[in-house]
Amino acid sequence: MGPVNFLVLPGVYAPQEDTALLAGALSEEPLPSGAAVLDVGTGSGALALAAARRGARVTAVDLSRRAVWAARVNAGRAGLRVRVRRGNLFAPVRGEWFDLVLANPPYVPAPDGGTRCPRGAARAWDAGHDGRLVLDRICREAPALLRPGGVLLLVESSLSDPGRTVGLLCEAGLKAAVTRRRRIAFGPVVRGREGWLRQRGLLSRAGTEEELVVVRAELPL
Repeated sequence: MGPVNFLVLPGVYAPQEDTALLAGALSEEPLPSGAAVLDVGTGSGALALAAARRGARVTAVDLSRRAVWAARVNAGRAGLRVRVRRGNLFAPVRGEWFDLVLANPPYVPAPDGGTRCPRGAARAWDAGHDGRLVLDRICREAPALLRPGGVLLLVESSLSDPGRTVGLLCEAGLKAAVTRRRRIAFGPVVRGREGWLRQRGLLSRAGTEEELVVVRAELPL
């Protein structure tokens, strides 16, 4: 997705099916001009640019230096204003509030997730033994960044228990539900740990697809 001159650096997450699914949800979200939008874990900036094209005031955050640089370059090439910050999840925007928060976090369970922190490109998908290393943090911390009526749009996999995501966000006082679903063929990361995922019961014994979902959560007025 994105124009031909969209820059994706080695080691930075390239826009894929989950990006496209979340972009579709973004395109249907009412977004007045000037709305404050946060794209956390922006990668190369595809979602941040999509929001900026709609006239939003966009802040993009990523832990990767390469991702921050790529997002800035892509915004400049597109002629769009995007404030890009480097930092761990919401740390760079503490004390700020947003009308919309977008999140495409790591969500793939990792066999060594409990003993080794992911490095390099793996930080974009490895998410602990249960796939929820970052998802649970988002569920805890994102509600405090939303203005009344603000919305969190988050994409994850059936491998990482979307029901838990919905439950935690509801416990935090948000109205949350799965609003989009898409089945996709296993990518290289899931294929590489397919046996382990089946052994844990996260994949059925048959089939070569996983389901991606978008969770939408709104802070009531």
